[in-house]
Amino acid sequence: MSEYFEYLRLMLERFFKDFGTFFKDVFASPWDKVPGNVNYYNELFANYSNGFGFWGWFFFILFILLFAAFLGGLIFLIFLGLRKYIRFVKKEISKEKLEETIERLNYELFNAIKEKDKILALKVGELGYKPTEKEKEEAKEVIDEVNSRFPKLTYVDHQYKEYDNNIANIEGLTLEELCTSFRNFAASQLHLYYTIDTIRQLFAGMATSKLIILEGISGTGKTSLPYAMGKFFNFDANICSVQPSWKDRSELIGYYNEFTKKFNETEFLKALYTSIYRKDVNLIVLDEMNLARIEYYFAEFLSVMEMPNVNEWKIELINSYSDTDPKFVKNGKILIPQNVMFFGTANNDDSTFTISDKVYDRAISLFFDNKGIPFEADVQESITLNYDQLEKLYKEAQDNYPVSEKLLEKFAELDDFVIAKFKLAFGNRILKQLKIFIPTYVACGGTDLDGLDFIFTNKILKKFESLNIAFLRDELKQLNTKLDTLFGKGSFKMAHKYIDNLIKMAQ
Repeated sequence: MSEYFEYLRLMLERFFKDFGTFFKDVFASPWDKVPGNVNYYNELFANYSNGFGFWGWFFFILFILLFAAFLGGLIFLIFLGLRKYIRFVKKEISKEKLEETIERLNYELFNAIKEKDKILALKVGELGYKPTEKEKEEAKEVIDEVNSRFPKLTYVDHQYKEYDNNIANIEGLTLEELCTSFRNFAASQLHLYYTIDTIRQLFAGMATSKLIILEGISGTGKTSLPYAMGKFFNFDANICSVQPSWKDRSELIGYYNEFTKKFNETEFLKALYTSIYRKDVNLIVLDEMNLARIEYYFAEFLSVMEMPNVNEWKIELINSYSDTDPKFVKNGKILIPQNVMFFGTANNDDSTFTISDKVYDRAISLFFDNKGIPFEADVQESITLNYDQLEKLYKEAQDNYPVSEKLLEKFAELDDFVIAKFKLAFGNRILKQLKIFIPTYVACGGTDLDGLDFIFTNKILKKFESLNIAFLRDELKQLNTKLDTLFGKGSFKMAHKYIDNLIKMAQ
């Protein structure tokens, strides 16, 4: 029987060696070395089989059965894996083919409708019926949409063809009255309750940046705020839901399909194009904007809106020109109008991405940490506000309430302190925003110290989260003292609250 076990050891040793050789050379010449070893197996069996004995032959047969089962199971598992892979690939290919088929059928449907209209026109002509000018115009609009590379945007052209965008200014309107009116409208008409400080920060933020980020826990009224503002200004906010799969700008504005020769337009693009026709305040909401990385799909907008000349705020849709393109698509590009505001809602949980400093630096962020407290409000009706009037109010605020040199000197001293203790610098962009935000905030009914408190907390203290707070507790306490020394005890409530939370986290 010992002869059998010696045979088994040598046979398994050689088998697994050959098995490894097979997989090693599987993509080159997998069987070059293996077939020559068949003689070795035969000779090995002939040399040792005579000494197996009864139990040797018993274990030999048992081993053959188990080994065959092992090989069969291994082959079966490989077969199952290959079948699943083939099914997956086939499914993906089928999905792509299905999408192409749908696009082709849509294109053919457009052409079929066009041909049908022509045939009906001929038949009607034979009967002596002459279509009215309105019917001719409607038929022409349908044909224009079919022929255009941008059917949705061409539809907007037709929809706004006779639109009167002249909006009369509201006599005697001030930013403070505007804030109060909007707050009362949200409370009395929609039962949405916001503090007056939040509304002041909102309007001052709109003067400072085209991107407003509304952060906080779910259910605190983030999406409701731009929704309410759209109702207040008599033009509903366009709410676009961001998807986790968004990787680039094509998810946001669409892309040109070479197969159908059409641009796959998104609702975001349609809303942006519509705002070009209008003269009032237009809001586009990116709901749950940090489900995907903002700097991936919104990067081009962030960069373009940094340009000092607003006439250069152009987004390229396509790199070619066509006579059938919509009215405001010039050389494949559209201009971001000044009357559009982008709002983004962001939840802070494990399912979302962290918003980068690049986004925060270019935006104004409002944080919601609790639900609104109901209050009695005067009944307020909606208004139609010309954006030019709102922009004029913003410019008047900067002229009437400029940031004082004394406050700028204190801010510079605070800057030096933060650099020395935390190695963080403010940057020119934040200083520029400060000079716009604070005057507007004061014109909305707030104070310059509260405006500076908001900017310092949301622009500077937010960056502290990237530091190792555990080793900076003493410095944070010194920062609290520095704020009281510079601006007076009891001021900078937002900053003190934020710093106190950081100190608690560090313990």
